Parts: sequence; structure tokens; C-alpha cells
Amino acid sequence: MKNRVSRGNPEKEKANGSISTSSMKMKKNITRLGGHGLSLEAFANAKSTTTHYNPALIKQQKELYKNAKFVSKFKRKLKQQNQQNGVSSAVRLVVDKNETVEAGKMIKRKKKRGSNSLRELYEKQQEEKEKERMEREAIIKTRKEAKEKAEAQRKAEKQKMFKRTRRGQPVMKYKIEHLLQIIQASN
Repeated sequence: MKNRVSRGNPEKEKANGSISTSSMKMKKNITRLGGHGLSLEAFANAKSTTTHYNPALIKQQKELYKNAKFVSKFKRKLKQQNQQNGVSSAVRLVVDKNETVEAGKMIKRKKKRGSNSLRELYEKQQEEKEKERMEREAIIKTRKEAKEKAEAQRKAEKQKMFKRTRRGQPVMKYKIEHLLQIIQASN
């Protein structure tokens, strides 16, 4: 009874001088991990969106900053272009599709004559696309019909192969015909 180690109090174990290796390992693990783990209540309360680490919010903020950077860059370029042209954006007004007012002067713009040829080109491209689409649909339709036909044939063959006599014996006639067809096809 003198050598008996009590498991309840670690200080007594130290005093006896015989500490088990498993309890030693457990103690080392606890100290290495920074004490005991959080309780369920403490963990639930610690999960906050305002002050703690939240990956979704961080991602959203990064995207917002990135977009703001692009917008400011775009505005800067527009401002530079307007300054290079010598006309501020406030002075330029569009009166009509073909007329522009610049610093109090009326300037008439000429209509482009190439618009008709562009329209014709566009219409030709649309017709070509339509033809290609119709051809593709026709090909798909023929493939679908062939697939359905083959499937119906397979179904009929399968039905013949599984035919049975009144007594439950398989009908060998269709199976032998099928084997003959395979042999003839291989020759």
C-alpha cells in the first residue's frame, strides 16, 4: 500500500517521485497548446463579426478598394484626355446626333458613308450564322433519328433474345441467328 500512486493529486505524485509517463505527456501537451481549450460557451461568444477575424468581410473590403482604385484611375484618364483636347467636359454639349457645340461655336459633323456597307456586312454575317445554325440543327436532328432507330432495333433484339417457351425455356432460334450474323459480319 505504501507504493500506491494516487491519480487525483499531481503534487502528491511529485512528492512520491513516481509520475506516470502518460500524465507527464498530457501535462506537456496542455502547456504546449496554451492551457485547456475554450468552453463551448466561450467559443460561441468569441465568434464576432465586428472585431475579430472574418475572411468574408476582408475579401469584401479588398474588392471594394480594388474597384475604387479602378474608378479613380478611369476618372483620371478621362480628365487627362479632356485636357489634351482643350475642352472641358462642362463646355461640350451634344445638341443633335450630327451637331456639337464647342465653346460657343457650332460644328456640323459629316455623316459617315460607310454605314450602309457596314450594315450590309452585318446582315451577311447574320445570314451566315443563321445558315450554320440551321445546318447544325439538321445534323443534330439526323443523329437523333439514327440514335432512336438504333435504340428501337436494340430493344427489339433484346426482346427476341429474352423470349421463352410456355415452359420457361429460352428460345434458341434468335440467339443462334444473332451468332450467325456476328460471324458473317466478321468475315
